[in-house]
Amino acid sequence: MAKTTPAPAKTPPGADFEHSLDELEQLVARMEGGELSLDESLASFERGIGLFRHCQQSLQQAELRVRLLLDPEAPDSAEPFEPEA
Repeated sequence: MAKTTPAPAKTPPGADFEHSLDELEQLVARMEGGELSLDESLASFERGIGLFRHCQQSLQQAELRVRLLLDPEAPDSAEPFEPEA
């Protein structure tokens, strides 16, 4: 009998963003602490830039998804829903 391996759990879309943002915040705190060497600071800065870009891209994708949900025919002209008073 062949063993079946369970499919990997699918992570929620925001989980990757949250993880990246948390790691970025930790990097900033360590860098602000002033305890890192120059090489460690440069490596942390480089990693931080990558995390920042990833977070920015995730936010742009989320915005696009919202625009598509608001107006699938013309996402660029979509306006946020405002409930009636």
